[in-house]
Amino acid sequence: MTRTEQAANTTGPEKRAAETAGNGGAGVSVHYDTRLPTLPWSRRVQIPMIAALVYSVIRVLGPTLRFEVLGWHRAQEVHASGRRCVWAFWHRVIIPISWWARDMGIVVMNTTAFDGQWTRKVIEWLGFGTAQGSSSRGGLRGLAVMARRIAEGKDCAFTIDGPRGPRYIAKPGPVMLARKTGAPIQVFHVGVEHGKTFAKTWDHFLMPRPFSRAVIIFSPLIEVGTDADASAMEAKHNEMQKELERMRDIAEGWFSLSEAERNNYRAEFGK
Repeated sequence: MTRTEQAANTTGPEKRAAETAGNGGAGVSVHYDTRLPTLPWSRRVQIPMIAALVYSVIRVLGPTLRFEVLGWHRAQEVHASGRRCVWAFWHRVIIPISWWARDMGIVVMNTTAFDGQWTRKVIEWLGFGTAQGSSSRGGLRGLAVMARRIAEGKDCAFTIDGPRGPRYIAKPGPVMLARKTGAPIQVFHVGVEHGKTFAKTWDHFLMPRPFSRAVIIFSPLIEVGTDADASAMEAKHNEMQKELERMRDIAEGWFSLSEAERNNYRAEFGK
């Protein structure tokens, strides 16, 4: 049985553990444990300081960016039909997408580790919701929260190679959530004309320069049947990985393309 299948079919003791996770219950499964880790005072005091700094950078930088968006109409059509979307994107582009998608109420999977605690403050200040969990701890509890939010009419999103990598390797969360809820997956990437890549960070973090042009390219929808078996889910995971790579490659190379080449992609993806 694959890791995806094991997680998707969890019942029994782990389900009961979900009811106690976060409430100090004994025997909490690692898959459901979303309690905050114990941090020394020196780390706790850094959380609001880092959050305020990062939020300030986004608030100052964001309004200067000039976005061209391709493929978003597919999500709008899903919303018009009364359904919601599951988004997936590489951690690298978290700064520009946090600004573009602000105040949409999108629910983002967020780790309970130190980085996740200050990140949670930033994204909630920007109008996102959060579901606590990650690939390493509390993930199934986080997926359950996301499923409820989709039922309530919210989109959900994953920084799909986060929170610690490996870079550009997609985790199975979106496929699991799509199977559970029937919501389609849409992946995307952001490319910028001028920006700084921090090559020493695990995600090759991208910081756009002020007043840069940017492009966001959304993929065609990936539908996952609510009755999908393990092999079907594995196939959908592979499809998602390939779409993530393709959107990255096109967006990252966007500003080195000729106008004719860009027009071809505009015709393919649509506005």
